[in-house]
Amino acid sequence: MLKNVAAVLLDGVHPFELGVVCEIFGLDRSDQGLPTYDFAVVSAEGPELNTHVAGFTVSTPHGLERLEEADLIALPAGSDYMGREYPPELLDSLVRAVARGARVLSVCSGVFVLGAAGLLDGRRCAAHWRQADELARRYPRAAVEPDVLYVDADPVITSAGTAAGIDACLHLVRKEQGVEVANAIARRMVVPPHRDGGQAQYVDRPLPRSQCDTVGDVLNWMERHLDEEVTVEQLAELAHMSPRTFARRFQQETGTTPYRWILRQRVLLAQQLLETTDETVDTVAGRTGFGTAAALRHQFMRALGTTPNAYRRTFRGPEAA
Repeated sequence: MLKNVAAVLLDGVHPFELGVVCEIFGLDRSDQGLPTYDFAVVSAEGPELNTHVAGFTVSTPHGLERLEEADLIALPAGSDYMGREYPPELLDSLVRAVARGARVLSVCSGVFVLGAAGLLDGRRCAAHWRQADELARRYPRAAVEPDVLYVDADPVITSAGTAAGIDACLHLVRKEQGVEVANAIARRMVVPPHRDGGQAQYVDRPLPRSQCDTVGDVLNWMERHLDEEVTVEQLAELAHMSPRTFARRFQQETGTTPYRWILRQRVLLAQQLLETTDETVDTVAGRTGFGTAAALRHQFMRALGTTPNAYRRTFRGPEAA
């Protein structure tokens, strides 16, 4: 049963990510009949720590000994977490906690602490899309999933960016104490109790500028004609090559096939139109070469894990959809 929660402080902790854990587990909502938690903020590096980002100091009377009784240990994000060393005493405490049946939960770059403790080995885990490659490089035995908001590999729960920490915490509350409790906390926080889609819809992927030597002109032409159906034979003719030579050269210079390249550009253009225009999904489908709203929805879900209407609501508000 989830009753005792501790959030770990390290030098450079990010205030918002720490605040996420404090907001969900540290506030007394018993006036609503909601459960209360025995909550503490625990320092791993002395009684006073700097936040760096916000320029203030956080102090707490609790040391690592407080982790020995926690049902859940939360690790908020912080500055330089990807490259720093962590106190061995903290890493040992996390390993002992998992061994005795406690859970650990990371918010954003807090996942690197779990990696240093060896708790990601052989487990699926989430990471912010900007940090996923580095996490996979540092901890090759971890199964990093860069497109999801959080991963529950019980007893290790990991979340992606800042707000994904809210998603992961509410998921754990929902799992342990039911939908009604999680929904009530979400309403108090004025956040959705569950978000559609994954992290992929938030990844910044601007239309790439071509640096290709031989197919660059063809790529520029393809960008201007995304609404048209084209074949490799047509593209090869534009490049004054045989289809076989063109396909090989295209793969060498872009790292993908013509079909996959144009499909990705169409999804990117659809994202841009959904964010910046009031055009219907049918119109967006026509302008991006998908033809029908059903085809656009299918490819959007495959690429981003959400629907065009849900994506528009996320980035423009519910009235836009």
